[in-house]
Amino acid sequence: MRRRTLAVIALLALAFAILTGLAVRTGILSPTPKQTAAVGGPFQLVDQSGRTVDQRLLKGKWSAVFFGFTHCPDVCPTTMFALGGAEQALGRDAKDFQTVLISVDPARDTPAQLAAYLNNPAFPKQVWGLTGTDDQVKAVAKAYHVFHRKNGEGADYVVDHSTITYLMSPRGEFVCVLRHGLSPDEIAGHVRKAMATGPRATAC
Repeated sequence: MRRRTLAVIALLALAFAILTGLAVRTGILSPTPKQTAAVGGPFQLVDQSGRTVDQRLLKGKWSAVFFGFTHCPDVCPTTMFALGGAEQALGRDAKDFQTVLISVDPARDTPAQLAAYLNNPAFPKQVWGLTGTDDQVKAVAKAYHVFHRKNGEGADYVVDHSTITYLMSPRGEFVCVLRHGLSPDEIAGHVRKAMATGPRATAC
């Protein structure tokens, strides 16, 4: 009886060791779990000139990616003003920095509407306005974990949406979040910090 008990215990110990090994190998019990909520990804949209663009637009420059819409009464213009000021504050480094406004209101934000909106002299000079079909906008918003929802009916509806800006590296990869309300100098400081780290920066 004692031998049988020891044999059962040994088998249970062996099974536990095998299961533990599999769990560690698959990451279930990994002491340093990988981040799964990646920000960004492939997209296909249309810019303010009517040209089809994709995620390659983000390659080669540091990009401030913001989701908004041209009829936005407050958050969007203040963000664009701040990014325009940050572009100026960057001085010579501004040549390596661009702003990308992705519309969450494709029904009204045509390329022509975006072009007129972005013509504001206080907005960034190196700026892209992107729009697309409802499905294309939903896909890119999902990739960036951006909330947006139509609020109201008729011509004067608004769109509730996330207010943060994402700083993306010249590799097209997520670096950090620029929260709404930062001053132009604060934004420029974060961008310079990432630039000093290099294109593989993961924080700012």
